[in-house]
Amino acid sequence: MKFTLSWLRDHLETEATLDTITEALTDLGLEVESVTDPAAALAPFTLARVLEAHQHPEADRLRVCRVLTDEGERQIVCGAPNARAGIVAVLAKPGDYVPGIDVTLGTSKIRGVESQGMMCSEREMQMSDEHDGIIELPSGEVGERFVDWLAANDPARIDPVVEIAITPNRPDAMGVRGIARDLAARGIGRLKPAPDVVVPGSFTSATGVTIDDDAREGCPLFLLREIRGVKNGPSPRWMQDRLRAIGLRPKNFLVDVTNFFTHDRNRPLHVFDADKLRGNLRLHAARGGESVLALDGKTHVFGAGQIVIADDSGPVSIAGIMGGESTGSGDDTVNVLVEAAWFDPVTTAYTGRALKLSSDARYRFERGVDPAFTRPGLELATRMILDHAGGEPGEIVQAGAVPDTARAWRFDPQAVERIVGMAIPESDQIATLAALGFEVRDGMAQVPSWRPDVQGEADIVEEVARVASLGRLQGQPLPRPEGVTRPVLTPAQVRHGAARRQAAALGYNECVSYSFIDRAAAVLFGGEDEARMVANPISSEMTHMRPSLLPGLLRAAARNQARGFTDLALFEAGTVFSGGEPGAQEFEIAGLLVGRDAPRDVHGGERKVDPFDAKADAEAVLAAIGAPERVMLRRGAGTWWHPGRHGILGLGPKVAMGVFGEIHPRVLAALDVKGPAVAFTIWPDRVPLPRKQGAARPALVLSDLQPVERDFAFVVDRRTEADAITAAARGADKALIADVRVFDQFEGGSLGAGRKSVAITVRLEPKTATLTEAEIEAVAAKVVDKVTKATGAVLRG
Repeated sequence: MKFTLSWLRDHLETEATLDTITEALTDLGLEVESVTDPAAALAPFTLARVLEAHQHPEADRLRVCRVLTDEGERQIVCGAPNARAGIVAVLAKPGDYVPGIDVTLGTSKIRGVESQGMMCSEREMQMSDEHDGIIELPSGEVGERFVDWLAANDPARIDPVVEIAITPNRPDAMGVRGIARDLAARGIGRLKPAPDVVVPGSFTSATGVTIDDDAREGCPLFLLREIRGVKNGPSPRWMQDRLRAIGLRPKNFLVDVTNFFTHDRNRPLHVFDADKLRGNLRLHAARGGESVLALDGKTHVFGAGQIVIADDSGPVSIAGIMGGESTGSGDDTVNVLVEAAWFDPVTTAYTGRALKLSSDARYRFERGVDPAFTRPGLELATRMILDHAGGEPGEIVQAGAVPDTARAWRFDPQAVERIVGMAIPESDQIATLAALGFEVRDGMAQVPSWRPDVQGEADIVEEVARVASLGRLQGQPLPRPEGVTRPVLTPAQVRHGAARRQAAALGYNECVSYSFIDRAAAVLFGGEDEARMVANPISSEMTHMRPSLLPGLLRAAARNQARGFTDLALFEAGTVFSGGEPGAQEFEIAGLLVGRDAPRDVHGGERKVDPFDAKADAEAVLAAIGAPERVMLRRGAGTWWHPGRHGILGLGPKVAMGVFGEIHPRVLAALDVKGPAVAFTIWPDRVPLPRKQGAARPALVLSDLQPVERDFAFVVDRRTEADAITAAARGADKALIADVRVFDQFEGGSLGAGRKSVAITVRLEPKTATLTEAEIEAVAAKVVDKVTKATGAVLRG
């Protein structure tokens, strides 16, 4: 939103400086993005008078001028055709910076003649593109500052332009008057009274308006006024200057009036050439397929349900967005129809997005325009047209009614201090709300029609606090309860943090990716169902809610490999989704290893990552969050894991705490990742909480008795898993057996086809007395018996 300082002062009576105003705007929440102050660039230049000008001895198009300045007479070489004795010009002295040519002047010789400055054109001052001659002023004193002369004779040339960022919740600030209202509430001047204009009509317009039932939700109010006998043409100089200052090109007076009120009062308008319309206007929902040639010179095809403004010949305007080329006003317009309507923000936004069409009107209607100002805005526009273009006004034709936006919220003077922490007297709060247009009575704050964003008591508090300035907030320590402060993190939050820290301690780099993935990745990881499909994705790469963190990690790995980083250790912690309903989500932590486990050593050796690297890291993370030490290992995870090189870490056949293994080569190829790649995923919330809650650790139990280790070698079918052997051995005597480890595997030779030898070490730790040989042999016999029954193994001789 752009405006000039003089435009603001049409609504705000203030003597505040530009810096004061811009600082206040940012503090009020209307962030100033830029300030263009022409006076600052023109400050060094002064006025000078040419005493005489004669031909340059060495150039036909140059003149040597004797110029009277505030520092005496100077000689200046000038190439302008209008350089002559007697004129008052704008002087740039040596050392001055000339913005239009981006040069700092110095004393120089031009074709052998010294020049002690420069007389400037408008282009060299960045005032316009005019450069056919130097600036020639009708008045002015020698030595007078050029900016002072402009301020007295042509102030629009040095009118500062301020641009502010408008947040979607502040549609009232999309008009200059709304900005002035905020500043007046802050105390930066006084808001000038708004003119109350009613223009009586002298005839009944021949053009009527109707709104079909299917369009009443999108346009509940439509006003039209005919003005006959106008004389269209260029706008007044002041209007053209303001429109140009904010980046708009003046077209003709009738069109410029609509642009002026759009920015002045946030009241979009449209003008039809009455002689180009056929019959009455009708607002209806499009069936789909209708088209209109709009003012942007493009033909737009309506979709079903979009609001159409049509006459008897067909569509003539896109409701709330842009008018049609065939009925627009031109310099030859004599009879004009001025439209003022209120269009639903959601309907306008959907239509604009579908048609890929932007305009100042759409920008305002989709954020919220004051419905109560529809008729007053039309009256003001009518008065301006009559004052400048003449004509005879007709009676206002109205279809529909003004939407009821009346609402009130409880006003609690103590809420500001309770919510924001600012102590503001009740009288000051009421005065602030009154200055913003609210009406406080009987403990309720009535919300003005131009503030659709105020939807609760907290919004009332926000208005008071921002006008008072949140910069006044004083830091206050929070009250501390007596005794030891209770923990504020839940057990789940503690576990999530511990899992993150453990992954980082293992050497992984944390990634943060979007919660949405593309359809191709969703198919690879089993998340392509409709429940996880996003209805309105922001891009084609974010169409589905992620079923796993691995797609994001693999995409990150592919990007890093494309840039030469081949050995990677990445992890991410976040939410994954099993459906589209509330609660169909789960916290997950995933790690990915790609390439080698370490750089090549001095001997040229290297080792690529394998599933056991992922298993070790997964077990370390589980241990960090308090998972049981002994877990069940089984297969049967998703199809994105290698079928023979993965494992599910669980507490039984139904409770899976995590998965580790190698990523399927098909998935790596689809995501353009060069393997090998191994990964793990862990779901911390599936790990059962300890029965005893508290920070105290149990006493460390140590045995002073000699442990005993025995080795066993079993011959089994080659498809038998080593975990089945160790689990069976561990169950032989849970009280004495502390650990079972695989230390060797052998295939071939005398074992025969399809057989292998697995060697394990069983560690016995007695608790009460040193084990005798007989007791050791008894346990060994139990081990052999358990493994034989569980796996069909044969003890190797």
